[in-house]
Amino acid sequence: MKTKSPINLSLGSIKLHYPVVFTLSVVCLTGAMGHKLYNQPKLKAGTIAPQTIIAPKAGEIENKEQTEKNRQAASQSSVAMLMVDTSANQQIDQNLQQLLSQLNNVRTTAGSFPFVDVSILSLGSQRYLRSSNDRDWEALQIAVEHYRKQKSGRLTGKPSGINRVQGTPPNSRISNDDSTEFDRAVGEIAAHRLNTSAQNLSSLISEILAARQAYAQAVTQLLQIVEQQKQPIFAQTNILDISDDDWTKTQMGIQDIAQRILSQGISPGLPENILPDAVRLNVQASIPKDGEQVATIILLKVLQPNLRKDEAKTKVQAQQAAAEVPPVMVSVKKGDIIVHKGATITPWQFTVLEYYRLSRRGINWWGLTYLTCAVVAGIGVFILVQRRTKLRLRQRDCLLFLLLTLSIPLVLTFNIDYAGWSSIGLLLGSFYGATLGVTVIGLLLLVLPIGLEVSQIAAIAGAAGGILGSCVAKRLHSREELALLGIAIALTQGGVHLIIKLALGGLVFGTASYLVLQEAVFFGVSGLIWSIVALGVSPYLEKIFDLVTPIRLAELSNPNRSLLQQLATKTPGTFQHTLFVATLAEAAAKKLGCNVELVRAGTLYHDIGKMHDPQAFIENQMGGPNKHDTEIQDPWKSAEIIRKHVTEGLVMARKHSLPTAIQAFIPEHQGTMQIAYFYHQAQQIAKEDPTCTVDDSDFRYYGPIPQSRETGIVMLADSCEAALRSLKDATPEKALAMVNNILRARWQDEQLVESGLKREEITEIAQIFVQVWQQFHHKRIAYPKLKASARRGE
Repeated sequence: MKTKSPINLSLGSIKLHYPVVFTLSVVCLTGAMGHKLYNQPKLKAGTIAPQTIIAPKAGEIENKEQTEKNRQAASQSSVAMLMVDTSANQQIDQNLQQLLSQLNNVRTTAGSFPFVDVSILSLGSQRYLRSSNDRDWEALQIAVEHYRKQKSGRLTGKPSGINRVQGTPPNSRISNDDSTEFDRAVGEIAAHRLNTSAQNLSSLISEILAARQAYAQAVTQLLQIVEQQKQPIFAQTNILDISDDDWTKTQMGIQDIAQRILSQGISPGLPENILPDAVRLNVQASIPKDGEQVATIILLKVLQPNLRKDEAKTKVQAQQAAAEVPPVMVSVKKGDIIVHKGATITPWQFTVLEYYRLSRRGINWWGLTYLTCAVVAGIGVFILVQRRTKLRLRQRDCLLFLLLTLSIPLVLTFNIDYAGWSSIGLLLGSFYGATLGVTVIGLLLLVLPIGLEVSQIAAIAGAAGGILGSCVAKRLHSREELALLGIAIALTQGGVHLIIKLALGGLVFGTASYLVLQEAVFFGVSGLIWSIVALGVSPYLEKIFDLVTPIRLAELSNPNRSLLQQLATKTPGTFQHTLFVATLAEAAAKKLGCNVELVRAGTLYHDIGKMHDPQAFIENQMGGPNKHDTEIQDPWKSAEIIRKHVTEGLVMARKHSLPTAIQAFIPEHQGTMQIAYFYHQAQQIAKEDPTCTVDDSDFRYYGPIPQSRETGIVMLADSCEAALRSLKDATPEKALAMVNNILRARWQDEQLVESGLKREEITEIAQIFVQVWQQFHHKRIAYPKLKASARRGE
């Protein structure tokens, strides 16, 4: 029965037992996490004073609490810094252009104004003629005809049916202002009639009628705008009575005034009269008289506050205001009582005690003990998880776990909330898998607050990014994918931070929302930066701590690597053997849930030692003579040459700096198996020569036997490869029986006892090997032979 050696982690000739590793980890982690426990005051705010404490000397002490209150008051009372809101300016300009466009459409509908030469009809008469009602228009036409007859001397006296106001019909009601406009229009039209022909008068009347109709349509259109803009005052303005020239000037003036006022800025919360007064003054200086009222209405309609708070400058302004507040200093005289015995110590009294160093600082042994217990429990949980994952940790692995774990509390010691959670999760997940990475992150999240002042929100958000990195990193196979993972970690950290902030503080707006969002963005960026740091140091850690990651394994599996190119060139038969073994082993590893990338890379290098003497191995002889039969003719020497491919392979692997995990495949794929062919030759010689003795150890590989499931699978694949290649027309049942015999022999030879493979898995592996063999040796269509003449094209 084999005796088990003490469990230890070895590095070269140094042996480090688990108790030593455990103790070192507890001491280092407790020391790093218990920073605040080493210098804690026994007397602090809220505790009871054990005795009356008197000031030993006079001093000037800052009342930090009052100073902070004063500075907060100064910060809150500082004037907010404003900035122009370009989006508000764009919206105002858009609204202004839209309103002017609508009014231009109305004026287009109304037609040109004036619609006839002002030498015939004045502007006032033209305004009246096209805007008067139908009854006034009919009365005006009658009055014009009567007025013309009076002037021509055909009518004397006062005609019946005409009132005293210039021939207006008695049923018409005309106000004094309208009477003036009416009389003037009558006079101008009648005067035109006297100075021109009846045909010209008829043309003038037609133009007036057309203008009246267009005006009526424009008024209807204007009322629709009034309803849309909810500005009834538009209906009462003289928008249609402004001449075309004045309207052009009015539009230009409106746009200039709007631009001028917006450039000066309109802050929210202005008194009601400020903006109207500013608009009125600008309008009087820039707008024609007839357009002032319309311009004022339009500007007051579209102008809105366009200034918003500049959060960054306001914050700086508040900080400057707070910095200018002098500290509140309190004079304490020698002999003054700081606190009476039995009284509760206030924050101010604690400040005085700290000033005189009377707070009795020392080590918080209870807190330190509690932290030590938590660290011990955490390490215990980690060991349990590690054993369940069946991942064997070397001394260097334990050291790396410890160093990466210590990096978090060491960063937090400097009051930096942006600790490297993401980098730790990404590195541990990439090196050791998701389970151990998530375990370390979770334990840190629970233990850190015991000994350090940690922002819970920052810790949870950082842990979320670290967990994401741990879970995904092992699945990635390129640096580009890891870079994208860094972006995902940044979004996760920032998003979780923002969600927690909003959940705890409710939905916020204004300055608070800006600061919350800014903090979340900074936290996300920190996650990205730490991820970049992890990507940068990963290759160095892989080299220093002899680690393999999916990315490094993919790089090692590249057939363009120097060692593999040499293998393909110097030993082509061995290289083909290697590729088939890799195919068998990968299929089995995938089915059993092993590390497929490690199996692929390890298989490619497992026989590199055969390059030391390619012709000593039958797969490289290419049908030529076998040197063991023609040259050596000594089974002992032949066995030594065969065994040497393991030792030479290790030399080559170390020379090319292959990771230990890859080097392990070179000796372990042979284990301590017997070199049966030459062993039987030696036995035959021993039978013929009684003086010759055969030592079994001379014909066995040096070992060790497979120490992992991956190397065990490669041993089985390597053992079955030649046998499967030799089968030509065998049935799958015959092939399976042969493979089972080979694998059973390895199991009975105790080559797999330390590999972790189970007996039932051996049967499953045999079935997988046969399935792969069938894929390589499927039946093909037999093509008919062509006659020679047909091949020559005859």
